[in-house]
Amino acid sequence: MKLTTLTPAIIALLPTVAAWGSLGHETVAYVASNFVAAETKELFQKLLYNDTSSYLANVATWADSFRYTAAGRFSAPFHFIDAEDNPPTSCSVTYSRDCGEKGCVVGAIQNYTSQLLDTTLPAGTRNMAAKFIVHFVGDIHQPLHDEALDIGGNTVLVTFGGVKTNLHHVWDTNMPEKLIGGYSLAYAEKWAETLTTAITTGIYRSLAASWLDGIDLADPVTTSLSWAEEANAFVCTTVLPNGVEAVADQELDGDYYTAAVPVIQLQVARAGYRLARWLDLIAQSVAAKEKPEL
Repeated sequence: MKLTTLTPAIIALLPTVAAWGSLGHETVAYVASNFVAAETKELFQKLLYNDTSSYLANVATWADSFRYTAAGRFSAPFHFIDAEDNPPTSCSVTYSRDCGEKGCVVGAIQNYTSQLLDTTLPAGTRNMAAKFIVHFVGDIHQPLHDEALDIGGNTVLVTFGGVKTNLHHVWDTNMPEKLIGGYSLAYAEKWAETLTTAITTGIYRSLAASWLDGIDLADPVTTSLSWAEEANAFVCTTVLPNGVEAVADQELDGDYYTAAVPVIQLQVARAGYRLARWLDLIAQSVAAKEKPEL
């Protein structure tokens, strides 16, 4: 079932649909803030009315709160793309097949990027667009936000640490919080420091440049769809390698958690590093438009 076919009342009852939870989203934002250019920082601090070092992290979860308001209900489908594939036999994402009539995260990244690039739009419109982009780049890197099966795992009941929950919540929240030990903004900043070090001098140093391959500000759909395809592949290899039956009603705080942790670390790091590049490209384009002609 596609999440977009559910009524708003049913959507509100789902335990979680927020990729990575607050910890993950804020960590993605902090990683990005560690890599953006000075000019990018200046632009987005201005757009977000925040001149602190947490200017991205402080808005990273705004979209999840906004979607549950009357004004923001339209944005609910923008947090995911429902891949109608067949895990674990096959995983794939196709824009024409999987982006619903009410929109999806790939289309949303395109739309709100275009709003950020349009300097004639009101400041409030571009402020909202910036908050959406910070959030949606995080969303698209969570494997179950690129999967339709069981509403992205929301209806797969499991146990984690002896507590009953669902598969989506385990990926969003339980496993990241167990890994880091908490969920406050301070924990997110600390995790981001660890991932930033891994990117600059550690295990991701030789990989990070390839994470930016194919990024094209002129083609947000192709760019973000490639991120969705990459994340969706983990549904077959790591999230559901043996199918739903292998995890349903099972305790996942064990071997499953151990196998998932490297994917979680990698995807949060990728999301932050790519977000930094995306914001840099936006800032460069805006600066070029605003540069006075000689």
